[in-house]
Amino acid sequence: MPPLSILELARVTEDTDAKGALDNARDLARHAERLGYRRIWVAEHHNMRGIASAATSIVIAHIAAGTSTIRVGAGGIMLPNHAPYIIAEQFGTLARLYGDRIDLGLGRAPGTDQLTLRAIRRPPEAAEHFPEDVIELQAYFEPAAEGQRLEAVPAAGTRVPLWILGSSHFGALLAAELGLPYAFASHFAPDLLLPALDIYRSRFKPSEALDRPYAMVGANIIAADTDEEARHLFTTQQMSFASIRRGARGLSKPPIDDIDSFWSPEEKADAGRMLARSIIGSPETVRRGLDDLIGETGADEIMLVSDVYDHAKRLKSIALIAEAAGMTSDATVALL
Repeated sequence: MPPLSILELARVTEDTDAKGALDNARDLARHAERLGYRRIWVAEHHNMRGIASAATSIVIAHIAAGTSTIRVGAGGIMLPNHAPYIIAEQFGTLARLYGDRIDLGLGRAPGTDQLTLRAIRRPPEAAEHFPEDVIELQAYFEPAAEGQRLEAVPAAGTRVPLWILGSSHFGALLAAELGLPYAFASHFAPDLLLPALDIYRSRFKPSEALDRPYAMVGANIIAADTDEEARHLFTTQQMSFASIRRGARGLSKPPIDDIDSFWSPEEKADAGRMLARSIIGSPETVRRGLDDLIGETGADEIMLVSDVYDHAKRLKSIALIAEAAGMTSDATVALL
């Protein structure tokens, strides 16, 4: 079983505020650390009332300050929204504060709508310069040369690990060309997963950062005592995807008994396609699903989203997933 990691969205629910969501994220990270998860990443989203991770580097600091061994990072920073120099300063500072536990995943999409993009003051065409921006950012993390006039302080010399995130062939090609690890966002965009992995692995060029391909695969995973209970918990995420399709960016909703009463057939089909890479059920069901996913993709690591409304039940889901993956025992889960 490859390592398991967690993508944290800092969900604001109908029963919490932003502070509650951020504190829950740190509590989840501590829990995951005890269970043996490799890393926890935070996603950059803007103008979404139900997600509190817009100031991504600050959220990473909040989580890293409450943990000691788990890797913490961005999954990801949407680089077209930022000057590479500023991101180097931010993540160099994180590396100085928390040592070799900081990851920097980079995405090309804006992570928001066009109205918000104008408010950020970054032109839409900024995405066209993504490869050059990645190379520029990578250089800022290298040790400063003698006489170098422009230095990202305190980033120089930290060599923060970079990842390329993607949901299409573009990211796969770039990660392969630069010799960087690659994370595919199949938890919401699964259609091109297998072709993208083939491209990445077949075209990979070894680099100082990485001598062979390393592919992370995203998946929605929710575990509960029974398949029925897990499917009930999953309705929270299903409603979130239907709401996005409606253009409604509200708070996370508690699970419901009959999801078909919430969405239209068209919304069901659209959400079903986006959530196709989901493993929902008891620990036994989750184990079989993980085995199938790893066998199909050859993933070096799984980055899971366990979008459960109730915090205590989300902690339990994370523990049951660890049990299913053989990371911990039934007795350990009971203690947690």
